[in-house]
Amino acid sequence: MLPRRAHAGDAGLDLVAVEDAVLPPGGRAAVATGWAVAIPEGMAGLVVPRSGNALRQGLTVANAPGLIDSGYRGELKVILVNLGDEHVSISAGDRIAQLVIAPVSLGTAVEVQDLPDSDGRGEGGFGSTGR
Repeated sequence: MLPRRAHAGDAGLDLVAVEDAVLPPGGRAAVATGWAVAIPEGMAGLVVPRSGNALRQGLTVANAPGLIDSGYRGELKVILVNLGDEHVSISAGDRIAQLVIAPVSLGTAVEVQDLPDSDGRGEGGFGSTGR
């Protein structure tokens, strides 16, 4: 099935499995979608979980978001992981993830000796902005 939006204004195109799979608790698998894409340069494909699958089954995308670069031409496979307590069965035709096409800034890395000051966070890491 061609990836499509469930509703006209949805950001994500539903990706559907073309094969069956069973994921035990903690298990993961690369599930085929049967599709390859040509994403325009300056854009990226982001494979993101379906919230309903995550809530009901604990099924999510292991490397969320999965990144599809504009130069990739192979089949889209979704790396799913079962974070739940029971086996999850996937059947061909099941919606397993969503594909969001988004613009990206193609910046370059530049080595510097010092970084400019920030708005006060500085080097504060995880949790440094409060609850």
